Amino acid sequence: MIFIERPDDPRIAGFRDIRERDLTGRQGLFVAEGEVVLRVLTSRHALCRPRAVLLAENRHEGLADALSDLDEDVPVYIAGRAVLDAIAGFPLHRGILALGEKPASRSLDALIGEMGADATVILACGIGNHDNMGGIFRNAAAFGADAVLLDQRCCDPFYRKAIRVSVGAALRTPMATGLQPIPAIVSLKAAGFRVLAMTPSANLSLDQAPTGGRVAIVLGPEGPGLDSGVIARCEPVGIRMSGGFDSLNVAVAGAIALHHFARRA
Repeated sequence: MIFIERPDDPRIAGFRDIRERDLTGRQGLFVAEGEVVLRVLTSRHALCRPRAVLLAENRHEGLADALSDLDEDVPVYIAGRAVLDAIAGFPLHRGILALGEKPASRSLDALIGEMGADATVILACGIGNHDNMGGIFRNAAAFGADAVLLDQRCCDPFYRKAIRVSVGAALRTPMATGLQPIPAIVSLKAAGFRVLAMTPSANLSLDQAPTGGRVAIVLGPEGPGLDSGVIARCEPVGIRMSGGFDSLNVAVAGAIALHHFARRA
């Protein structure tokens, strides 16, 4: 443990002014916030490496078990509430921050080449809302998806809010990023995936879609939805609705689809 008495201490520079630096990036690092996320980051399931931890004085004892899993070279900084808030740039009610290192990027072919015959993946296209991004990763973890694939228009799943909404699932879910949708769909089909585009205009209802085998669920942004060119390359699937509504929140739609295709133990 290293006690920090001044917010300008150079040792905690990576934690300073969180909101502003969330927007500009941290050179391959990300900020994790809260107990649940810290416990994921320090667990054996994490695909990311913790680099440093910063805690309010009253939070250390309750996290002793999680901190014991850290490598010896990972510093644990302790600060009073006033100093901690000054470092973060706003009142940090949870009193728990960590710096993590993003996992090495994976190619789509390498990722799907490791998957089994009944693999399920999400292909997210143009998801720019961090709440929705976090929800997609949380649902992927909850229903056992093998990976989340992100096109080049998606927001960063390692943005602090996205990680928090995902309750840490973004730190443990295999992913490929920066993809072009059409080539990704071609690669998925070549690898034996049924590629299903979630869209209200589909004739096939999700509850009628057969399960089993490799499945890729394609999700698009709320409002405009998936590009017509993407839908044309896929099998369109919709969710039955009533009451005059024709669409759902994208994370909710993804959860329903994942539940339908989830492996049954």
